[in-house]
Amino acid sequence: MDPQLTEVSQQLERFKAAFVRKDYNTCSDLLSRLKVLLTKFTSLPPLFENTPNAAQELAIARDIYEHAVVLSVKTEDQDAFERDFFQLKPYYVDARNRLPPSPQENLILGLNLLRLLVQNRIAEFHTELELLSSATLENPCIKHAVELEQSFMEGAYNRVLSARQTAPDATYVYFMDLLAKTIRDEIAGCSEKAYDYVSISDARQMLLFSSDQELLTYVNEEHPEWEVKDGFVVFQKAKETAPCKEIPSLQLINQTLSYARELERIV
Repeated sequence: MDPQLTEVSQQLERFKAAFVRKDYNTCSDLLSRLKVLLTKFTSLPPLFENTPNAAQELAIARDIYEHAVVLSVKTEDQDAFERDFFQLKPYYVDARNRLPPSPQENLILGLNLLRLLVQNRIAEFHTELELLSSATLENPCIKHAVELEQSFMEGAYNRVLSARQTAPDATYVYFMDLLAKTIRDEIAGCSEKAYDYVSISDARQMLLFSSDQELLTYVNEEHPEWEVKDGFVVFQKAKETAPCKEIPSLQLINQTLSYARELERIV
């Protein structure tokens, strides 16, 4: 085997061993080294030179970037996810005829769809869907993301939260939890504007928690300005401490125009 390819293979095995141990700091260090080593392979995108070891080099590079994407989920680094996914994508598109399919491809494509949904990049979400084949759209990883987006846009928040239990892979839980937090924060904001107080039971149902303890933990961590007293969650304190502001009409207009542009891009 080519010495450079041998070195990359050895470093990748060290990366995988550290990943199994959940030693993500070591993984990050090894990943940086691996990316530098990959720059020596002219068979990789964007050059795609037909070198003697091109097939092996493409395969190992794809494997490295797939692990990089999953590592970014484990370390909860969305910026790294985006960078590594963009580096990986040519191996799924431009190198499709040069490599056998990757068993991780649909899982990672589904993760990217979830990321776009969490970041409210709905136009890009639909653009990515348009690039997928009909067979890929039927894959459970992709269908899960599509159904989640439909439930989210319909306001069926119960379905969104329950979808965590049917996630096709454990790596999906990170983005599912982010989406759940976004939903609960939105409901919480509306609730404290609409009511002075609600019963703990009603608050639990509104915020889609399965137990009172989960609700109390959420209140303590996310809304310490709320007061839990005599079986009620009291919002009045939050209203009293909130500064009175003028309606930001210009901001609302800009947001409305932004939403309109997003809809145009989807259409």
